[in-house]
Amino acid sequence: MPPRQRAQAAFLSAVILLFFSGLATYVTIVRLLESEKWVVHTYEVQAALGNIDSATLEVGRSRSGYVITGSTDFLNGFEASLTTIYQALQHLRELTKDNPEQQRLCGRLEELTARRVAFFRESIELKKSAAPDQSGQDDISRGALAIASEIASTLQQMRNEEQRLLGVRAKASRHLFMVAVVVLTATFILALIMFSVHYRLLTAELNARERAEHTVRDSEKSLRRLTGRLLQLQDEERRRFSRELHDSLGQYLAAVKMNLDMFSNSQPADRLLSETIHLLDQSIAETRTISHLLHPPLLDEAGFTSAAKWYLEGFAQRSGIEVKMDLPDGGERLPKAIELALFRVLQESLTNIHRHSGSSGAEVALKFLANKVILEVRDQGKGIPKELLENFLTKGTNSGVGLAGMRERLRELGGQLDIESGTAGTMIYVTMPLSEVSQTLDAAD
Repeated sequence: MPPRQRAQAAFLSAVILLFFSGLATYVTIVRLLESEKWVVHTYEVQAALGNIDSATLEVGRSRSGYVITGSTDFLNGFEASLTTIYQALQHLRELTKDNPEQQRLCGRLEELTARRVAFFRESIELKKSAAPDQSGQDDISRGALAIASEIASTLQQMRNEEQRLLGVRAKASRHLFMVAVVVLTATFILALIMFSVHYRLLTAELNARERAEHTVRDSEKSLRRLTGRLLQLQDEERRRFSRELHDSLGQYLAAVKMNLDMFSNSQPADRLLSETIHLLDQSIAETRTISHLLHPPLLDEAGFTSAAKWYLEGFAQRSGIEVKMDLPDGGERLPKAIELALFRVLQESLTNIHRHSGSSGAEVALKFLANKVILEVRDQGKGIPKELLENFLTKGTNSGVGLAGMRERLRELGGQLDIESGTAGTMIYVTMPLSEVSQTLDAAD
């Protein structure tokens, strides 16, 4: 599996793990809250039992106070306490409706409370009668005391049941709390491991990509060096071929013409001899032109400006295209490598104008600034096709090698090639810096 897919798999596994662990944690926390709710419910039941016990004692005290003193305040307190008891019993039944055993004990408690209240009412009625009966009050008190004992026993049974439930529920709550802690801890550790694996795989992929980009950059640099070297070899080959044409073939043709001239002067000239001399003149002129086009001697002897003027005049004569020149006169010589690059760009630009643009005119301008030189070549032709120009500007590709060769030649010297093209024509804009580096190119050569 590729590193990227392994990193994606690790990240996806970590996300899935976090999702399921979050779901498990949610379920555990919900159950924990439910368990805590039941613990609180147990305490509420115990509080309700305490309220019943207190209300029962308050009823007994109010009955005893009324029997002893006969005060209506105790009688009113008795009635109020009865209301409290009934409310407490109703609340207790509501709290214990989920527990059948507690409901049974609650029914038993209600029955005993009702019997005890009946004894209390009987005692109060006896007190209200005209003739006091102490023995009757004693009998009622003994009966109420027996019932109070049963009520206390029932309350204790209910408390014991709730205490048992409290222990079970507290234990379950602690267990769920520990489960939640374990789940969260395990989830955190596993997620940390998965994210660490993802980080390592991602780092490995980034390192591999960086190495690949470094390799591509090195390859691109090597390709540019190779392209520059090929262009340099091409220029050297052109220079050598130009010299050979001029020095060898040109001299031979000149010698043949001289012999034919001497022959024609000493012998009657006929039509065939005149045609031969004319063809030799054309051959010598064409050889000289080819030699100069391959590498004009003026470029080495007088510099770019003179060579460009000579080339533009010849181009206008051969192609019939009117060329307007804006070239400075004289001036300091540029480094040979820069002069050669500018001349090759000029040649390629005018060749493209002649072959493809359909323009009847061209404009060439050379500008010297403080730290750079600018060459502009314009035409009024049909322009470069949009798709071809976009491919060249964005991807660096085109259907031929002319534009690419121009750009690589300039790039080797730190220059820049810009192209603007439309229905009104095309402009080639070359900017060449005159830095210390470019000025030392001749020494390097």
